[in-house]
Amino acid sequence: MSQVKETTSNPKINQPFGTEAHAERLSNLVHMESAKLDRETGLKLFRDMNLGRRFEDKCAEMYYRGKMFGFVHLYNGQEAVSSGVIGAMKKKHDWFCSTYRDHVHALSAGVPAREVMSELFGKETGCSKGRGGSMHLFSKEHHLLGGYAFIGEGIPVALGAAFSSRYKRDALGQQDSDSVTAAFFGDGTCNNGQFFECLNMAQLWKLPIIFVVENNKWAIGMAHDRATSDPEIWRKADAFGMKGEEVNGMDVLAVRGAAERAIERARNGEGPTLLECLTYRFRGHSLADPDELRAEAEKNFWALKDPIKKLEKDLKKNSLVKDEELRSIEKEIDLEVQDSVEFAINSPEPKANELTKYIWAEQ
Repeated sequence: MSQVKETTSNPKINQPFGTEAHAERLSNLVHMESAKLDRETGLKLFRDMNLGRRFEDKCAEMYYRGKMFGFVHLYNGQEAVSSGVIGAMKKKHDWFCSTYRDHVHALSAGVPAREVMSELFGKETGCSKGRGGSMHLFSKEHHLLGGYAFIGEGIPVALGAAFSSRYKRDALGQQDSDSVTAAFFGDGTCNNGQFFECLNMAQLWKLPIIFVVENNKWAIGMAHDRATSDPEIWRKADAFGMKGEEVNGMDVLAVRGAAERAIERARNGEGPTLLECLTYRFRGHSLADPDELRAEAEKNFWALKDPIKKLEKDLKKNSLVKDEELRSIEKEIDLEVQDSVEFAINSPEPKANELTKYIWAEQ
């Protein structure tokens, strides 16, 4: 007679959606070791997060002034995830795969602000030569494998990059091939086929990839726990025998610590990690979204957990920086962002007779 193994029920499944559930989940996190904070690391993270925030604020300004067109999805509030993960990786060595919310991932990967802003303006000097726009940033030089308009599109691409890294080492004998790929995507992607298929393949072949879930609680207007049977995404790693970890995505040091552990496992040939970062976007789904569905109490709850303010507090508490140093960095970033706008405005449009350029490989 066959026996059925009974699984332990998860008491958090199908909890009511709201601020209290959010607070409980954050408070119940198993506190793994955060990254060590020193002056150099702290200043780099502070600069990167502020560049992302202020760049996005300028994008909103340009969009509402009619200087930028199409759908534009901003990253405000989620900076700790981009800076925490990409900042722990090796630029121009490791690989990054984004979503339609890709501006800040590009900046963290090292794509110059001028090139990102120019792309948003549809100019020839953009990182995708003006052909991609907000949702399709790409930079071969900076190992950014693209932004994608449809959810889940980038995960198989990231899997291919991770497979390439492993193939070069195992099949071609390139022992220095140890690059790791980070695939970023949101909570709304985690019930799609690509997600499960790629997790299975990654674990089967022990590929060096980190699946980074930016769980900002909303898939456009659908609350996360109304769309999934188990809202704790990191637990889905268990089905594949994969390492899963849940982390406070509003704390850049917590994210960086988790990323460092995942990167070490990947480089050592121990396979992938599913990293769920509990975060929140401070703006609507896109700049065309009036953001009327989310309760004010919920938005206020997360605003108090601003990751940039959290890092600044940690830096000052440990006497690593002075206030005037941080304000000076902010002024430098404002100048950099303003320069990117002026550069984009004065850059040329793509030539009409080159409409099909960059579509096919040049022989």
